[in-house]
Parts: sequence; structure tokens; C-alpha cells
Amino acid sequence: MIHWPYALVTWYRGVKRDLPWRRTKDPYAIWVSEIMLQQTRVEAVMGYYTRFMAAFPTIAELAYADEDAVLKLWEGLGYYSRAKNLQRAARVVCERYGGIFPSEYEAVRALPGIGDYTAGAILSIAFDKPYPAVDGNVLRVMARLYGIQQDILLPKTKTVITDILTECYPKDSASDFAQSLMELGAMVCIPQTPRCGQCPICDHCSAYSAGTQADLPLRRKKEKPQEIQLRIAILRNEKGEVLMTRRPDTGLLAGLWEFPGVEARTEEEFEQRMGETYGLQIRPTRHLVNARHVFSHQVWQMQAYEARLERPAPTLETMRWVGEEDLDAITIPAAFARIRQVVFEELI
Repeated sequence: MIHWPYALVTWYRGVKRDLPWRRTKDPYAIWVSEIMLQQTRVEAVMGYYTRFMAAFPTIAELAYADEDAVLKLWEGLGYYSRAKNLQRAARVVCERYGGIFPSEYEAVRALPGIGDYTAGAILSIAFDKPYPAVDGNVLRVMARLYGIQQDILLPKTKTVITDILTECYPKDSASDFAQSLMELGAMVCIPQTPRCGQCPICDHCSAYSAGTQADLPLRRKKEKPQEIQLRIAILRNEKGEVLMTRRPDTGLLAGLWEFPGVEARTEEEFEQRMGETYGLQIRPTRHLVNARHVFSHQVWQMQAYEARLERPAPTLETMRWVGEEDLDAITIPAAFARIRQVVFEELI
């Protein structure tokens, strides 16, 4: 018998944080929380989760909601493809399973936006089935616990850890065990400076015994994000409305609204590329604000300029004039938060 999982579950039941998605076994509620928590801190998710579940309390209500309404509630949370896939998957659940979330691994894994980790998390937490949910926190815990000396970012290392975990699940408490691993990784077995004195299973930990807990897990260095120099055009009509453009339906920030901008280092290049990209003939008149936004693979360095149109803007579905009263109807990425603040303050 492997004893440490039972010690971990006992610890978890005594110290677990009171989080809204832990007060339910509803697979839909747990699914929403897991999607929101991807690459996002718990503290940042709390308010979004509460508002989202209030607006879409069932799978069917999410499935048949207007996409813009879904994206609006996601505004500021980032990684908007998560919200789109969540709604697509809700539609699949309604069409194939009558709005009842499936409980079989293959069916769950096949839903849009659900990978191995999310499938394991839903099935273990909501259905108490022993399917490992292996994310960064769990990889770190297991690498230290078992003294794993391989790069945890390699697929084969994840497979090794998944196989080990499969043998560790207590038969009668898969839900609490899955969450206890997540809790330990988030609160105790943290990166760089693990709190080993608070760990309920440190006596079982290979890294703690060897004094190598600060050296594990091993991981290759990430590539430095690419820096992108963007110039943004703030164009107003006679009503004071601002011209916005919709991004393509695929790729980064797909389908969201933004201030038109292009990669450009000079004013001449700015004007030329605005014409090529949007069909807009512009003349910058005043620098407004600089802003910076970091994505996982890119850093946007943005310079926003007030500009005038030298000829009328083309009439396209991907362009619209927006006043402050229209902001609730469109979703503007957090990358443009500072620019948005400056632009719409000037309209008041």
C-alpha cells in the first residue's frame, strides 16, 4: 500500500481553501472553474467565476447564449479561445448528451478545449474517478516527491508521472486526492522556495531527504518572448465615436475588438501599413499614450496616436464606430486597457 496519498488527503480536508467551485460536485461548475484557472491565478478568477455562473448557470444557457455576451463576461481574463471553446463544447454536450455532462473519459476528452489535464480534473473531482490531472503544480510536486531528474516539460516525463499517479489514487477519495495535489502545489510545494516545514508528506519526499528540493523540478529554459512594436491609430468621427476593428476569427485574441494598429517603427511606415491592412488613409496628429502587454510568446510595445482620416473609412463588418455607451456590447482585450482608459476619458 502507498501511504502518502492518505496522509495528503487527510491534510487537505483540514486546511483546504474555501473556493466556490469546491462547494459543488456539478461537473459543469467544475469544468468552468478549470478552464478559467488555466494560466490564471485563483484570486483573479474568483469574481469572473461568480459572474459567469450567475449569467450561465446551466450548460444549455451557455450553449445558446450570444457569443459576444460570453466574451464580454470573459473580458480581462485573457486567453479568449478558452471561452469560445467552452461554449462550443457546451453546444456539443447539448446536442450529443442532452445537456448532461458525460462521465466517460473518451467523451470528455473529445470536447473542444478539453485536454488530458482538464478531463482528469473533471472526472476525478466531479465523478470521483481515478483519472490523474497533471498540471504544472502536480508535475512539480511529483518531481520532488519521487526525485525525478528529467525535464518536466518533456512529454515522456509527464507520461512517467501520470503512470505513477495512476497507481497512487485512493479508491474511495479520488476527488479529494486530486484536489489535495493541486492544493499542495499551490500553497506549500511552491517554486523556488518550497515550504517543506508545512508539508504533510515531507517524510516521503526524495528531494527533501536529499536536500535538492530547490533544484527540482528540472525544466528547459523558455525562449525569450518576441518584442513587437505596434503603432495604434485613434480615429474619431464627428460624433466623437472611435473607430474599432475586429480581429480575425483565428489566432491571437481571435474575434475581439481593438483599436486599429500595425507593426511600424516610423510614421511613414505606420501610414503605409494602415492603408495596406485596413484600407485606412490616416495622418497621425498627436501622441496619446504608450502601453505594454506581455503574452506568453510576445511582448507588445504599443504607441497610440490620435489621427485623422484623409478619406472615409471603408464600410466593413469588421469595422465599427464606438462611443462610450457601446463599450458594454463589445469585448476589448486587456492588452488595450490603458489605451482604452485614455481614449474614452477624453470623450467625457
